[in-house]
Amino acid sequence: MKLDLDNSVSALGRVGQATAKRLKKLGIETVKDLIFYYPVRWEDWSQISVINDLKPDTTVTIKAKLQLINNRRSFKARKIITEGLIADETGLLKVIWFNQPFLTKNLKPGDEIYFSGKVDFDKYSLQLVNPAYEKVRAETIHTARLVPMYSLTDGLSQKQLRFLIKAALVAADQIKDYLPADIRSTNKFVGLKDAILSVHFPQNQQILNEAIRRLKFDDIFLFELKILKAKNELEQSLAEPIKFNENETKRFVDSLPFELTNDQRQSAWKIISDLAKDRPMNRLLEGDVGSGKTVVASIAMLNAAFSQKQSVLMAPTEILAYQHYETIVNLFKKFDVKTCLLTKSWALLDGLRSTKSQIIDGIRNGKILIVVGTQSLIQESILFHDLGLAVIDEQHRFGVNQRLELKNKSGNKQTVPHLLTMTATPIPRSLALTLYGDLDISIIRQLPKNRKKIETKIVESEKREEVYQFIKNQIQNGRQTFVVCPLIDPSDKLGVRSVTEEYDKLVKKIFPTLKISMLHGKLKSSEKEKVMADFSIGKSDILVTTSVIEVGVDVPNATVMMIEGADRFGLAQLHQFRGRVGRAEHQSYCFLLTESRSEKTKSRLTSLVTAADGFELAELDLQSRGPGEIYGFEQSGWPEFKMAKLTDLEIIELGKYWAEALLKKDPELVNYPGLFDLIFESVKLHLE
Repeated sequence: MKLDLDNSVSALGRVGQATAKRLKKLGIETVKDLIFYYPVRWEDWSQISVINDLKPDTTVTIKAKLQLINNRRSFKARKIITEGLIADETGLLKVIWFNQPFLTKNLKPGDEIYFSGKVDFDKYSLQLVNPAYEKVRAETIHTARLVPMYSLTDGLSQKQLRFLIKAALVAADQIKDYLPADIRSTNKFVGLKDAILSVHFPQNQQILNEAIRRLKFDDIFLFELKILKAKNELEQSLAEPIKFNENETKRFVDSLPFELTNDQRQSAWKIISDLAKDRPMNRLLEGDVGSGKTVVASIAMLNAAFSQKQSVLMAPTEILAYQHYETIVNLFKKFDVKTCLLTKSWALLDGLRSTKSQIIDGIRNGKILIVVGTQSLIQESILFHDLGLAVIDEQHRFGVNQRLELKNKSGNKQTVPHLLTMTATPIPRSLALTLYGDLDISIIRQLPKNRKKIETKIVESEKREEVYQFIKNQIQNGRQTFVVCPLIDPSDKLGVRSVTEEYDKLVKKIFPTLKISMLHGKLKSSEKEKVMADFSIGKSDILVTTSVIEVGVDVPNATVMMIEGADRFGLAQLHQFRGRVGRAEHQSYCFLLTESRSEKTKSRLTSLVTAADGFELAELDLQSRGPGEIYGFEQSGWPEFKMAKLTDLEIIELGKYWAEALLKKDPELVNYPGLFDLIFESVKLHLE
């Protein structure tokens, strides 16, 4: 039977129900999905070594004959140990595997086999421990070559996945190359089919490099086409102009308990100017932690309210939505603007408990002018009376289909809402302009007056007691402390501190007289709300937490941020954690605790200590290591490329150049129907 790209993976041999479920966890359901599931790295096991030349702690591939193989049970640990003896023309070598008793059935004395793995030294001799193995044949898959390594899930092995992908590649002839011929020839790109075959099973490093270059370009080129086409479509759309109410805006600014910075004023004016146009605003507001982005967004929402138009502010988490809601209600105390919070767990109106049905009715009839919540607001059965402005926090890439959903809920089918996106993740400007060419960008670099620079220190384990004493002194002076841990529950595998064990230790041993609370993602929303509310009003002295407090949590009285296992977090996360303190006039401190002695780790953490602000940190990180740590692909809004990385600046520039050139020549991609379908059909690009 012919294998088609659209066939289910179950059409392949050895894929039963259990394996199909595991593959589905990786996003693999069809033969095509398998083919386009790229390796994350490659092991070079192509050089064949001889036994006599082996040295400890090296990774090698050996071609040898199996002399003996048997299983025995370990007395110390409840394990089955498989032991083998192999030989080549230069000598003998011991090979051992753990808990793989089936090997005695698969491998027989006399078999000629490739073994790839790390050379170890026991008490008496060298040995290979848990090596990959494969019988010698014309073409190998798992050894004696550049071997692909894939991201896995429980119950699925590298060997299984390689076997299935190799089988799926029979259908690669059906893959059509969507890249225009002139782009391929000018840039000397290999064809798509060849690139895919080579990225999975490359013949050598040069062929692999050519395949990676082509597939990285495709990632960027297709992404740039999407956003540039979206920008062109958006520029053809209409929005309801929102008038600038100068007198009321001035009254609001004068009512603030602080003075706006110049950056805040300039950003607010740019936004107000955009809102006054009949074309939809599409602006990204960047601001370092604590720089006052919410106030700038509030000025925009207030002007929408003065024009009797509704605004929605959507945040990535319920905790952050709650924080935004509290901030906005406090800012608008002197103004009669009905504001609600609507999430899965909360229904609040003007600071008081309400019911979801009352709030949904108030949104529909236009009496509620400002709605705060998570992105579930656009998925639930909520209709707006006249939505004029959408503010999205920490979601740079708010998709065109989400904007379409907002339009369909906005009460005015002829226009789309203005869109303001906010982020506290500093993006190097060169990168932002390239990746987000469809967005206008405003940047707030200045921090509010009277803010002191947070003192940041790297603390090794032997200095831990000094930090505890410092925290005790701060609390005696009326201040509060955050303690952040990488995990919720203990994990022997990772050997890093968890919230639950750290909480127990601090309560029972370190600070038995202090009030300590605990916050993590497994708590119910009502519990999280109570924990945060209690900490905000000073009912607890120390909050032990996970990264759930990474963004938006604002407790001005907190002056100490203690981060356990700091080397386990990315620089962006660490910078965000640090931004939870230093939010008032008090001097604040951030302690980075690490068990690591690595110079690389120390150097990375030192950049956090020395960088003046998040923007400098972003530039430093981009130059030295690239955005792998400061911009993990989990970071909301960053494109999830299959092959490209945000460090591939040359490829990014090239992709943008050719995307712009193609759209300039053929704005509707009339001559490239396959390319159009690939990029736009699935995301409902058209806004009309």
